[in-house]
Amino acid sequence: MLYEQLQEALSFLKEKASFQPKFGIILGTGLGQLADDIQVSSSISYKDIPHFPVSTVESHKGQLVFGHLDGIPVVAMVGRFHYYEGYSMKEVTFPVRVLKLLGIDLLVISNAAGGTNPDYQAGDIVFVRDHINMQPENPLRGPNDERLGIRFPDMLATYDRQLNAKAIAIAKSNGIRTHEGVYYGLQGPNLETPAEYQFIHRVGGDLVGMSTIPEVLVARHMNLAVFVLSVVTNKCFPLEAIRETTLEEVIETASSAEPKMRLIVKELLKDLVVG
Repeated sequence: MLYEQLQEALSFLKEKASFQPKFGIILGTGLGQLADDIQVSSSISYKDIPHFPVSTVESHKGQLVFGHLDGIPVVAMVGRFHYYEGYSMKEVTFPVRVLKLLGIDLLVISNAAGGTNPDYQAGDIVFVRDHINMQPENPLRGPNDERLGIRFPDMLATYDRQLNAKAIAIAKSNGIRTHEGVYYGLQGPNLETPAEYQFIHRVGGDLVGMSTIPEVLVARHMNLAVFVLSVVTNKCFPLEAIRETTLEEVIETASSAEPKMRLIVKELLKDLVVG
């Protein structure tokens, strides 16, 4: 059933797009305005794509954009889906499978996260090198379709450290403060308690958020490379540094970091094309 739904969505999109995208980008919080840099050939509302969910998050536009980013063919999700919105994990990750079937070589994922590493400050950018998955559902649960991927995908080399190294070098040459860290995934939508922040720090989490891991699991299942970057929108450790956080503050901090994230992503993709 899933495979057939994917084929329906794929057929619909191939009629709308006149070229083969090389990279896919999930424009989550902190990277949404990158869509403004894309020379758009077609923009399709999620609600018009067969079997696509529709984003309910206030800051997410809910469009699939085909176009060229500095001459590079890309397809971008302007807004993503979250388990806390009420969707199943299979629905949350359905678009990632579609992007893979469209033929992309790499999936770039952005997100906003709390910083549980005491060295991180609000506005810092972190390239994810690993994750700890504590979300209550797995998108790979249930019957496995071998046409999409193997039953037990190995997670050892999920995050490409060489891509991270390239991104770190780009950031350094542009005077941008960045880190490489571990993303800890929870369900949400509530933010975490001080005790939870302390726990996450103690078990090795540098960041905490409510997205990304489901998409990464499905990308890994389909043998699709990923590059993940997070913007730290609120400092969550040490405990005395914690302040009450609002959605407006998260969006404001992510927006202030966005030009730096856009620069890094654009330069990284250029480097990959030239290399």
